[in-house]
Amino acid sequence: MQSDYLEYDAIGLADLVRRREVSARELLDTAIARAEATNPAINAIVLKDYEAARERALRIEASGNGVNTLSEGPLAGVPFLVKDLGAAVAGLRMTLGSRHYRHYVPTADAPVVARFRAAGLNIFGKTSASELGQMPYTEPELFGPCRNPWNLDHTPGGSSGGAAASVAAGIVPLAHASDGGGSIRIPASCCGLFGFKPSRAFQPASDVPPPPGALGVDLAVSRSVRDSALMLDLIAGDPALPTGAPGTFLAAARAPLDGSKPLAIALLTEPMFADTLAPEVRSALDDAAELLTSLGHRVEPFSLPLDYAQAREAFLMLWSVVAEQYVLHADDITGTKPHRREFEIATWAMAHIGQKLGERELPAALDVQQRITAQLSDLMKRYDVLLCPTLAAPPVKIGELKPSQSERIQMRAVTAMPVEMLMRKLLTEASNKAFAWAGCTELFNLTGQPSMSVPLSWNARGLPIGVQFAAREGNDALLLRLAAQLEAARPWFNRRPPLLQARL
Repeated sequence: MQSDYLEYDAIGLADLVRRREVSARELLDTAIARAEATNPAINAIVLKDYEAARERALRIEASGNGVNTLSEGPLAGVPFLVKDLGAAVAGLRMTLGSRHYRHYVPTADAPVVARFRAAGLNIFGKTSASELGQMPYTEPELFGPCRNPWNLDHTPGGSSGGAAASVAAGIVPLAHASDGGGSIRIPASCCGLFGFKPSRAFQPASDVPPPPGALGVDLAVSRSVRDSALMLDLIAGDPALPTGAPGTFLAAARAPLDGSKPLAIALLTEPMFADTLAPEVRSALDDAAELLTSLGHRVEPFSLPLDYAQAREAFLMLWSVVAEQYVLHADDITGTKPHRREFEIATWAMAHIGQKLGERELPAALDVQQRITAQLSDLMKRYDVLLCPTLAAPPVKIGELKPSQSERIQMRAVTAMPVEMLMRKLLTEASNKAFAWAGCTELFNLTGQPSMSVPLSWNARGLPIGVQFAAREGNDALLLRLAAQLEAARPWFNRRPPLLQARL
């Protein structure tokens, strides 16, 4: 299976297992071999569960007659990796990229993981994420930096960097990812993958209430549009509908737009929370607009009448409250009192900002979120889709966005002496640094709209540059149909990073 493993997406591999052309164990062995060959270079997988996965693969093979539910799911036997953040896997350590959580072992599957298992996905490891998902790059001090298979000196993005690097490196055809500010779309853009953030409402029911603002969603990064569409069916679709039946997201992906009903698409070239767009990104947007026009769609420039500074402040306040919960109240989860040395200084500082400012300003932040959501909803009455950048620049180099020594000193100071003026100054300066590169995705977490990064461009240095699309909340199927049309017009499935040739 080694030689042609990369020729198939997850649906294709599952079909081979179903037709007994390959066994679940053969697929797993191939994925493990690829992991062992590439992970030393990319540092994407931070926990291995090979033996348990081998046992599951054997049970899938033994139950090929359908007696065992392990073999009945639409992705039965497909090797799979879960992000080491948020989505608990019973019996497997979940560190959240943090030293404090490094011994935390959940006893029950998260609802999304239960859906993955029901689909027959064979979980054999967990992927790296930035600490608590706070940063748009994946360089947790606990595990060290995760690297981009397209160029090992560059980031795969974050916080789902390990997931994206694993898929780009050919370890798995798709991997679990989550997105609370861009963490599916940013790594997808960096690694030349398809990254779909579903509407806020399209998530499995959970007994755990979402954090204030409900910014985060779960899905995956994938090499094909149809794999992400099926994953959305698995976690949020109608369980009464057969796989791919009319009305499913997979059916939408199988019915690409054909030009008979052109879309009205607004082209946004403003940098949103960033300062400016790199020329390569602007070129990628212009190229995408030309492609869409050639496919029969109507694309026109548009500027959002939003107060981006206000939106950005609201986003940061919401994030600071989440940081406070997972840092200063970590003992609610682990039963162990949190200590400064167990967290990165940027995370520790953000938690204290949440304690000092976030809780007090939460009502105002939620009000801003509501008003922005209403504004975007009104805009989407004029346009079917928004086209905008995923990132303000190509993938940055490893370490480029890490706090400098002087910034670390400031962070220590504000946690020791929480003076409001100093905290606001630090928050502004630190967020400016991150948003200058990754400030184009957060808006759609605030509004809850579906959005996706589509790999349509690579720059002269061979680094991927995704472009972003967003639609009305709940209109995920339209985005998937558009993605399928773009995938057919400019295929990316067989574009592979040089790491694959060098390591395998």
